[in-house]
This record gives sequence, structure tokens and C-alpha cells, in this order.
Amino acid sequence: MTSLRAGALSAQELAEWAIANHDARGEAFHAYKTWDENQIRTHATAADAAFAAGVNLGALQGIPVSIKDLVGVSGYPTFAGCPRELPAVWQTEGTVARAIRHQLGVVSGKTHTVQFAFGGLGVNPHWGPPRNPWDAKDHRSPGGSSSGAGVSLHEGSALLAIGTDTAGSVRMPATMTGNAGFRPTPGRWPTDGIVPLVKQLDTAGPLAKSVDDLVIGFGAIDPYVVDDAIVFRDRLGLADLRDFRVGICDWYFENCDPGVAESVKRALDELSKAGLRTEVVTMPHFDDVTDIFDAGGLHAGEFSAFIQDEMRDFAGDLDPAVAIRLAKADSDGAAAHINRVKAIARMARSVDAAFGGLDAIVGPTIPLTPPRMADIADPETHFTANMRLVRNTNTVSLLRLCGVTVPVGLDAESMPVGMQIVGRDGHDETALALALACERVLGTACDRLGVPPMCR
Repeated sequence: MTSLRAGALSAQELAEWAIANHDARGEAFHAYKTWDENQIRTHATAADAAFAAGVNLGALQGIPVSIKDLVGVSGYPTFAGCPRELPAVWQTEGTVARAIRHQLGVVSGKTHTVQFAFGGLGVNPHWGPPRNPWDAKDHRSPGGSSSGAGVSLHEGSALLAIGTDTAGSVRMPATMTGNAGFRPTPGRWPTDGIVPLVKQLDTAGPLAKSVDDLVIGFGAIDPYVVDDAIVFRDRLGLADLRDFRVGICDWYFENCDPGVAESVKRALDELSKAGLRTEVVTMPHFDDVTDIFDAGGLHAGEFSAFIQDEMRDFAGDLDPAVAIRLAKADSDGAAAHINRVKAIARMARSVDAAFGGLDAIVGPTIPLTPPRMADIADPETHFTANMRLVRNTNTVSLLRLCGVTVPVGLDAESMPVGMQIVGRDGHDETALALALACERVLGTACDRLGVPPMCR
């Protein structure tokens, strides 16, 4: 970003770098549903023309940004993981896409998603799942539902990726591909122009290869940030690790695959030695929230209504892994859904109060190693793995919190492990500032994890 502003690098040169990376790795990585070199070059030319005229439209000017194929972008079709294009209303740009386009960000393409964002493992029988670059031998889950987002970053075709997160669909793929990712407090980023899953929980969110880039991307898009995004990053970066008091949430460390909890604990030991103030905490209602999620949460009823109403023409094309969960939702009545909404609202108030003087709580972002796609091919096997996958992230979503995931190590199968930094409702800047302070001690993903095998 600094090189573009200084004129040391042109947007066109950066675009050609992204295109060359896609040409070299795109077939193997399968990150994109829609890729259009002509549009990339056109957008880059416009960005360079603005630079040449002395016009600075924002930190994303000339930066390649991939966007999940659930988000409407002018000039690109929206499939939302379906086998055919959605109606034109879902191709209209909303607030998030407009923020990128108005800065002359270079849209690198539309990345793959689980159909209608209803799943966390990246499965899509219509278009195939992207490949996790951390295993050169076996095709492992890249995470979902923003399944192509993290992969596009390692492919080198994007420097920022935009996904959506309802139960963890930014944080899970970020973790599973060794990137940083952020779920803003729901409602902070408008969801117009985005195909919905659960409107009161849905939010778009950024992924990047470093927290530093993540914070700049957030600041460039966020409607409440009034500073230049780089100034915003610098301001948050002034916070010292010693300024934060953090609760190590014991619940998040339960039933983790080998190497997951251990990697997070090692990172926390380093951070504590560097001055982070920590204490072990037990938060209320996490088991209760998980039980509600397992019973259908808020997603089952709302998604069922959306499919049966606005998307009824697409009901016959549903992925079996999605259809099996929709069938479970159809057995629920309206009273059960309303009671869950009320119960979650009460629990959210209780959890917010339980933070007390804590700035955040932390633990593993996800408890398991990314599974091999062959091992989750059966819908029931997929369902079981998916429910375990979202265990730690869905508490943040349902309780209306915000969360950052930062890469901290590799598990026993040499797959990435993320640490989730969970902030209170509306305390997005605090969570991001803490993540920046952690990265200064732990290093970036490249420092900490090295280069994915498929990128070497």
C-alpha cells in the first residue's frame, strides 16, 4: 500500500503479479468461482490514472481484493454456491462492496462459497471445494463457508479477502489456511447486497496474511472509522501488550485435536512473558448456547424461511449436506425459534456482564485439524464434523460478540492453528488492537508457520 502511494509500484504491476500467481496456481487451488483478467486490468488502470492525477481515494486503491461469491459486485455474477446464477437483485452492490470499489480497489474475482453459506467445511458438490494449501498430498478442507477466501491469499491473487461470517465463516477458513480473520460485531458492517443466512448474525469480514493488513482492510471499509485506514492501524498499534487484561477461557480448550490446544498455550506463554496480563476464566452459558446451536440455533428457521420464500426455485438444487440440515429445520415450529431467540438474548447479556474488567477472552479458534475431504464426503459424516468445527466460533456469533483469529502454530498433522481473541459487543477496536500487539510478539503467519507446502 505504501509503495503504491509513493509511486514505487503501479497498480498495473501489482495486477499482473496477481494474474501471474493465479495462472501458476489457480487450477490446483480452485479459489475462484469467477475470475476475469480483463476486469482486473481495467480496475488497475483506473487506479493508476487516479494516482497519476494525485487523487488518493483510500488505502485499498490499486490493491487486489477477492470477494466471496455471496456478495454482490457490479459486473460479476452471484451464484452463492448454487449451480446457476441467482436473480439480478443479488448482483447489486451493497455498502461493503461499494467501499472497496469507491476506493478503486482491484476486485480480483469472486471466491467459492458453500452453497448459501450453510456449512463450515467448504464442501460444494456443484463447483468443488478449494484446496487447502497446507497439505500437498491430500485434499483437505479449506474451511467455510468462505472457502475460497483464505486460499486466494496464499495463491497470491489477492492481498485482502472479503468473506462473510454467521457462525464462524470468516474465522474458520482463516484459521484452517493459516491467515488472520475478523468477525466484526454484527450490525457494524451493513449487510445490504449480501445473500442472507441469519440477518441478525450475518456480517461481512476481512481475511489477510497478517493482522497488520487485516486492520488496514477493516479500517478502509468500516463505516465508523473516520481516519485514513493506515492512520487507523497506526493508532491502534500504539497500544502495548501490557495494557490488556485477558481471560484464558478453559471451555475453548476442551476436546481439541492433538497439537491444537498445545499451540495456543505456547503462544499464550510467550505473550504472558512479554507482559500480557492473563487469568483463567469460566464463562457462563457456553454449553447452553452450543446446545441451542446443535438444535438448530437461529440459522435453521431463518434459512428455511428464506429458501421456501425468496429462493424456492433453488430448493431442488440444494447440496445434500445443506439439505440434510434444512430437513432438520423444517421439523421446528415458530414457537421453538422465538424461544431460542429470547434465550440467546438473555445469555448474551449475562456473558457481557461476565467480561467484567477483561478486555477479551481467548482460546483455540477451532478445536480440530482440517479434515480430509474424502473423510467428510457422506452427508451425515459431514454434519458431525461441521457441528464439532463450529463449537468455538458459534459462541461468539450467537452471543453477538466480535472475534479475531490469529495464526499461532501448526498442529500434530502440520496444519495451521489459530487463536481466537473474543471482544465484547461493540469493542471491535479493542480486539483488533490486542491482535496487533500479539502479532508484534508472535510474528506474522509467515514468521510463525512458514510457507504452505503447495506454495513452496
